[in-house]
Amino acid sequence: MKPTLAALTLAAALAAHSPALAQTAQPVDEAARIAVISAFEPEWIALQEMIEGREDHLISGTTFVTGTMEGKPILLFLSGVSMVNAAMTTQIALDRFNVDRIVFSGIAGGVDPDLAIGDVVVSEQWSQYLEAIFARETEDGFVIPSFMQTDVPGYGMIFPREVGIARGADGIEKRLWFPVDGEMLDVARAVAAELTLEDCAGETCLTRAPSIVVGGNGVSGQAFVDNADFREYVFETFDAKVLDMESAAVAHVAYANDVPFIAFRSLSDLAGGGEGENEMGTFMQIASDNSAAVVQAFIAALPR
Repeated sequence: MKPTLAALTLAAALAAHSPALAQTAQPVDEAARIAVISAFEPEWIALQEMIEGREDHLISGTTFVTGTMEGKPILLFLSGVSMVNAAMTTQIALDRFNVDRIVFSGIAGGVDPDLAIGDVVVSEQWSQYLEAIFARETEDGFVIPSFMQTDVPGYGMIFPREVGIARGADGIEKRLWFPVDGEMLDVARAVAAELTLEDCAGETCLTRAPSIVVGGNGVSGQAFVDNADFREYVFETFDAKVLDMESAAVAHVAYANDVPFIAFRSLSDLAGGGEGENEMGTFMQIASDNSAAVVQAFIAALPR
């Protein structure tokens, strides 16, 4: 019996797509690698220059770069901006490569008023401030449904809460905070004590020498924050030093997969706390360069 036109068309379509399907269906290699992630293009330019023996692997539209940095096997890729993109690309990396540690490098908004643009923050735990209930407005103010609960104070109608994580036979675990790896945090402290950061990039210079701050809290959400009042709320509510759009999502995925995680975030702006227009456009390069420099020193200091 001759095949129908529809069958031939379907076979041709499957054949046309089979290389891509084969490319993403199998692990790329078996080498244990440190995943080094940054959010968007300016942040990973400097990191790419540090890679030796580079090979590119295109998977689901994302370029994953394998090679070595400071003599250690590395997997370098862009997470993409946003919590969803960061979670998606991180899980792809864990599914297709043998990742034994995750290191995030990037820029962020400063929340702690004691910090300044250019400082690099290495938080010890991360939370998701927009994993939240949007409350009903009543005569008595904003009220969340009686069948829900949260211990986190709200910002207007927004009440952050814990997120549920599937834990197999143990059911759903509720978490507000995702810790970074303690051993990697100790390495970061040692690096911070010895490394001096640049205070200029081209013609752009900082008003004071930047520092590396290890410890404290970081938060992430699906919004670019340029609001002084919300910045103050995040600082007071979460005791946060830094705010971004990806780190907590990657920390969440790392926790769910039981993979050690740490993030280095250099302050490119003050999340609305500055006197004029948001500063990211001015200080993005120096913040990116400093974050990459700290990550390179951190990778060099990591035990094999």
